Amino acid sequence: MKTVIELINEEVKKAFKEKGYDEKYGAVTLSNRPDLCQYQCNGALAAAKQYKMPPIKIAEEIVEILKENSIFKNISAIMPGFINMTLNEEFFANYLNQMRLDESFGYEKEKHPQTIVIDYGGPNIAKPLHVGHMRSAVIGESLKRILRFSGHKVIGDAHLGDWGTQMGLVIAGLKMRKPDLVYFDENYQGEYPKEAPFTLSELEEIYPAASELSKENPEFREEAKHITYLLQNGHRGYTAIWMHMLDVSVSDLKRIYEILNVSFDLWKKESDAQPYIADMVNYLKENNYARISEGALVVDVKEETDTKEYPPCMILKSDGATLYDTTDLATIVERMKLFDPDRIIYITDKRQELYFERIFRCARKTKLVKEDTILNFIGFGTMNGKGGKPFKTRDGGVMRLEVLIKNVTDEVYNKIMENRNMDEDEAREVASKVGIAALKYGDLSNQVSKDYIFDVDRFTSFEGDTGPYILYTIVRIKSILAKYNELRKDEKMDPVINPATSPVENDLMLQITKFNEVVKSATEEMAPHKICQFIFDLANAFNSFYHETKIIAEEDANKQNSWITLITLVLDILLLCIDLLGFEAPERM
Repeated sequence: MKTVIELINEEVKKAFKEKGYDEKYGAVTLSNRPDLCQYQCNGALAAAKQYKMPPIKIAEEIVEILKENSIFKNISAIMPGFINMTLNEEFFANYLNQMRLDESFGYEKEKHPQTIVIDYGGPNIAKPLHVGHMRSAVIGESLKRILRFSGHKVIGDAHLGDWGTQMGLVIAGLKMRKPDLVYFDENYQGEYPKEAPFTLSELEEIYPAASELSKENPEFREEAKHITYLLQNGHRGYTAIWMHMLDVSVSDLKRIYEILNVSFDLWKKESDAQPYIADMVNYLKENNYARISEGALVVDVKEETDTKEYPPCMILKSDGATLYDTTDLATIVERMKLFDPDRIIYITDKRQELYFERIFRCARKTKLVKEDTILNFIGFGTMNGKGGKPFKTRDGGVMRLEVLIKNVTDEVYNKIMENRNMDEDEAREVASKVGIAALKYGDLSNQVSKDYIFDVDRFTSFEGDTGPYILYTIVRIKSILAKYNELRKDEKMDPVINPATSPVENDLMLQITKFNEVVKSATEEMAPHKICQFIFDLANAFNSFYHETKIIAEEDANKQNSWITLITLVLDILLLCIDLLGFEAPERM
């Protein structure tokens, strides 16, 4: 089903062509003056230069053709050459009736769907999730859902950090605390215990303490490096500890991600790329992509046209050790072999843009990916406190994500208990959904690349551009429909949307028709904030309609049926959109 903009474009371009002008000048946009018209075409201004004619004369010629078209209620040429258009109420009603009969509301799925891998987790084992992990998870989850809705095959990967020196540090720290564990006995030949010799809380204490000690104690630092080397070369005891760390950490990560309504198709790890490294290194050497620089193996990625410095990708250090460059390139090799993706998307802090540009250049130059494989980096800004600085706890530490979620949920719970008559259990259940909506909408309503201020009072408000406001609108519509179904339970009428009979109803219909173009734009630009803006505008349009229309009290059954069908469509679209953003609505608030 074509978008409204596409349908109008076809008519206007046809008119330009009919009058002997290039049809490209017939491009239509939403009006930037909605008080004057709904859509506009400014093409006559540009055409005037090519055809040496006054733009108003061209605009008047186009209007003369289009004024007979049944799509338009009003169409006029305005000085110096604008074409203002308002559509017929019957056109909107017919369009909406087509939308509601389609399970995707008329959205045209991708004709050439891609296989897409999205890397949007990035948590490290043995460490808790903190607020810095929220944006990648929330943005990635939403983009995964949007791209899937558009018809693509999308594979979401958590991509755990489970390799490198941090693992050696944790094992060395554990050895200091519990040296008698059988994992450290080189002569032990039996089966290792199935239960981990530590809790998640202990793990979370060990890493920062070991990291600090390594800075002060060269011997400990060298021991951690040696343990890392042995682990990466299959040391039996250290491998068993590492597996325990994975089990304990992943179990907790899944629990918190589930609270956040984030799920991954894959829980791949840095270590999963290890089997691909040796062959990749040989390939780079044999094809003369890599060179030796001061004992290290590197691939140059700088190009002659570069205006800034691009350091080479370091594949192996002089001692043969691997680096992040190595594992990230090997992960690309792994993904190409396992999934043959058309596109790989990385979602992380925008400060890593240069790093990923180097990795992408290296992958392309060395033909680790196919020529037409798209590699995307989506860099997000930071979530800051009210002072504009990165979000911290009161004592200046990095706040755990679980604590942030609880703080927001508690704030919503307190507001519910202050203003609603609801038992405690139901209030807690409602607060969990509304709290997640507050967090996610507060994040996603900003452009991905921009920093934003986290304001718990504003985000949890039931008024304004917030997640709770969107959910409150959904619950309000559900309540109206429940009353109507009770009132008319013995009557059956075919659902149909009639032409609007008031300006607020027409505004609501216009807003609904924007759904397809908004989702298309959000998909192409990978911009969830566009869906947030759409549902905020739709919620506002509905609430204006609701306040001026006595839906339940209406005595004309046909008119009432039309309104009920209309707001049911609004509800269904809002529910779909919040699902694309990754949150849910309660039954009441």
